[in-house]
Amino acid sequence: MQPLDKKIIVASHNEGKLREFADLMAPFGFEARSAREFGLPEPEETGTTFEENAYIKAFAAAKATGLPALSDDSGLCIDALNGDPGVYTANWAEIEGGKRDFVMAMEKAEAALQEAGAIEPQQRSGRFVAVICLAFANGEAEYYRGEVEGRMVWPPRGELGFGYDPAFLPDGHALTFGEMTAQQKHGWKPGDAEALSHRARAFQKFARARLGVA
Repeated sequence: MQPLDKKIIVASHNEGKLREFADLMAPFGFEARSAREFGLPEPEETGTTFEENAYIKAFAAAKATGLPALSDDSGLCIDALNGDPGVYTANWAEIEGGKRDFVMAMEKAEAALQEAGAIEPQQRSGRFVAVICLAFANGEAEYYRGEVEGRMVWPPRGELGFGYDPAFLPDGHALTFGEMTAQQKHGWKPGDAEALSHRARAFQKFARARLGVA
């Protein structure tokens, strides 16, 4: 296992993800900089798994800067849709000009659920998945996976979070991710039994393996 210093690249151009990573990493004293700050392009995500796409992004940033890079690939997997949109979660939101419209993406997911006859709450189960990849310039990589179970709701609720958050209700909670503050959604500190969000759960595994926290 390669040593890890406090300078690290967050290999993402997604502002929502960058904010979440900043919140998660702040307590550990990292000097975290985004791929955008280095002027790095977004590599094409050609993988068919979360692990493959996370590696593509993290290794591209590590190779370009010589610094270790942390990336995640995440998505929403809906059982009634055979796991879709899965690794293509962001693609469902793509509109002309390379921009993304997640209101449209949530509407697309709901239309697909309706077409599948998934009307009742128990028919609308799914999960958010996040895989964090820590990559080094020599190609070595480590993976940390987090998942959170829940169900899809309609209409969407809340204006917090990003992506499909307003349409996802995590099991055991009354608020959607779109109604939760950042602290409620992914708040976690050393000593906690388990984080809530998929990204926080993946980061928790990274912190326990790499930062020696309990």
